[in-house]
Amino acid sequence: MKVDNTAAQMRKGILEYCILSILSKEEAYPSEIISKLKVAKLIVVEGTLYPLLTRLKNAGLLDYRWVESVAGPPRKYYTLTTEGEHFLSELKTTWEELQFAVDQITNPS
Repeated sequence: MKVDNTAAQMRKGILEYCILSILSKEEAYPSEIISKLKVAKLIVVEGTLYPLLTRLKNAGLLDYRWVESVAGPPRKYYTLTTEGEHFLSELKTTWEELQFAVDQITNPS
């Protein structure tokens, strides 16, 4: 069994939470989201991000608007919907519970 495979699965599991967290602070277009994920060492390619954004949009968690660009085609800026904000809040609670549980197991007193 390879560590790389397990590590990739762990990253995929928290990617939704991270994307929603980014968009909770400000609207962003996909290239900005990818840049922020890369800075955090959660490397994501467009082929991974676009289907995820579409799925989140179809679930009612995201909305978008087109903005004209002076240097190229219009950009699609994503924002959280009210439903997305509630979903993010639930994910945050779940993350904190998981983080606490894993810390209890991996770092016992």
